[in-house]
Amino acid sequence: MLYYKEYRLAKSDEWVVFVHGAGGSSSVWYKQVKEFKKHFNVLLIDLRGHGKSRNPIVLNKKYSFDNVSRDIIEVLDHKNIKKAHFVGISLGTILIRNIGEIDPSRVQSMVLGGAVIRLNTRVKTLISLGNLTKKIIPYMWLYKFFAWCLMPKKRHHESRILFVNQAKKLCQKEFIKWFKLTNDVAPLLVHFEENKVDIPTLYVMGQEDYMFLYGAQQMVKNSEQAQLEVIKDSGHVCNVEKPEEFNDVSIDFLKGICNQRAVMSS
Repeated sequence: MLYYKEYRLAKSDEWVVFVHGAGGSSSVWYKQVKEFKKHFNVLLIDLRGHGKSRNPIVLNKKYSFDNVSRDIIEVLDHKNIKKAHFVGISLGTILIRNIGEIDPSRVQSMVLGGAVIRLNTRVKTLISLGNLTKKIIPYMWLYKFFAWCLMPKKRHHESRILFVNQAKKLCQKEFIKWFKLTNDVAPLLVHFEENKVDIPTLYVMGQEDYMFLYGAQQMVKNSEQAQLEVIKDSGHVCNVEKPEEFNDVSIDFLKGICNQRAVMSS
């Protein structure tokens, strides 16, 4: 099973599950935990091969979006969490959306930061380049290059350093396994767009997230269940660059969902 860490709030039965992106770990949420645990039970998960999730049984399973998503569901089952709010960043948003597809009863709401919704030409080019070179050049060269492309500005420096330092803990073999999943991203995103789920969703995007902001804007136009918050002077990893704004809009959204449920059940 995956490594996880939990923070319990005695007066609440509401759970928030945090899902990080590729190359990261649950430590990327260090600017969120303090505020979120004031209002919710919090569950932090390290995806397979990341952080402290090094169980050989998990690592030897086939790598697919469904299997990696079911890794997360397995932790929920272990903790007897029937339903939760999910907060994700970058690739973690794809996994959350996929859980909403394969087991929608578990997903109360979704907060998708730096959401990967559509692949523009630049992203497709980067993926193709990575697939051509992933077995030839050291994976950290690739990762640093991708980090710079996604987070090019000076004020994105902290996010770049954080994600590069986390990625150093992956081995080349593990990086290649995860990178192979990029071949499945495009068709999966098309499937998501054609098959919308009835789950309240908040997209939190950096104003300078040049790769993915447009996709979120278009998605919200076509969905009654979706909202969009754009954070100024922030790039792809908006939870790190603008934590106060990210926390405020996310917690307000989640508390609103909880209040709606309370009213409906009363």
